[in-house]
Amino acid sequence: MSMNELTGAPPRTRLVEIVIPVHNEQRVLEDSVRRLHGYLSAAFPFAFRITVADNASTDATWEVATRVARDLGDVRAVRIAEKGRGRALRRVWSQSDADVVAYMDVDLSTDLDAFLPLVAPLLSGHSDLAIGTRLDASANVVRGPKREVISRGYNLLLRSVLGARFSDAQCGFKAVRAEVAQALLPSVRDEEWFFDTELLLLAERHGLRIHEVPVDWVDDPDSRVDILKTALDDLRGMVRVAMTGATRQLPIFAVIGGISTLAHLGLFVALRQVVPAVAANALALFLTAMANTAANRRFTFGVTGRAGALRHQLEGGVAFVVGLGLSTGGLALLDAVAPHASTLAEVGAVVAANGLATLVRFLLLRTWVFNLRRPVNRGLR
Repeated sequence: MSMNELTGAPPRTRLVEIVIPVHNEQRVLEDSVRRLHGYLSAAFPFAFRITVADNASTDATWEVATRVARDLGDVRAVRIAEKGRGRALRRVWSQSDADVVAYMDVDLSTDLDAFLPLVAPLLSGHSDLAIGTRLDASANVVRGPKREVISRGYNLLLRSVLGARFSDAQCGFKAVRAEVAQALLPSVRDEEWFFDTELLLLAERHGLRIHEVPVDWVDDPDSRVDILKTALDDLRGMVRVAMTGATRQLPIFAVIGGISTLAHLGLFVALRQVVPAVAANALALFLTAMANTAANRRFTFGVTGRAGALRHQLEGGVAFVVGLGLSTGGLALLDAVAPHASTLAEVGAVVAANGLATLVRFLLLRTWVFNLRRPVNRGLR
């Protein structure tokens, strides 16, 4: 008999489905599921379903999962033929009839008292996704230095390279409004550990609201996660996501860059007739850098209007300084190696240095100057 029947309370109509993806977890699975079920039955004010998603286990995990599902009415077991946490979550979330879908790691490292604060903003409509964070000042975390360094380094890369605003991509404690998950899932390519991060990045790109809950978290010393392999897979995922966005912008950037390079060389050759090579290069680069920033702002990154234009030019000046340093260094190196080099040789040195400067410039413009996830850039497009 359920708690509602015992108390005479009306039936709970909002449903939250919690997925526990597992692979060869026969040792801890039953205790964890029973502990989670007991906690939710006693303290959670909404209807719930626990789904154990077995990822191609080769031990007795499936037998344990099906036995627990028979014993507990709000538990079910699903078997997936291939490994991959993302694959398991995709399978269950895409078919769920719940209002909110969530997942947590089988070791239950996160204090379960954080679960209601995690899903409540989703059920109320305040937020679209919610994540537990171990990196908030109010979080209480117990884990080894190796995991701490890897986690903080990974999240720092996400913020600096991809412009992510969420603080902790890897905490195995997340929830999503079901309709949001089902809308985003077709665009998420990863099937393993990077699945969470890609989902969050995609949500931010669409302007969805991500709620963060500081959690108490204790590292499981018997975790079966291969930390190094997971970290490498995550890095490959970051590169793929970065390049997916860059692929759309690079052709336009290349055309503008080509025109800028020709303009820069023309100005350099003309100015070289009246001023030294270093001064000619600096002035030519300054003039073309301003035009390049304005053109990329409009055509490569789709930012229109006057708002933020001056700031973009000032920040684009950082790329100018980088280009100036690289090309000036190239000329200085050429002068040291061949003091009486021809103008043609000087032009070659400038072209080579500008090639590297162009790559640096694109990365700076994309991840910093015109990154629409930056608070100062929101609403510009």
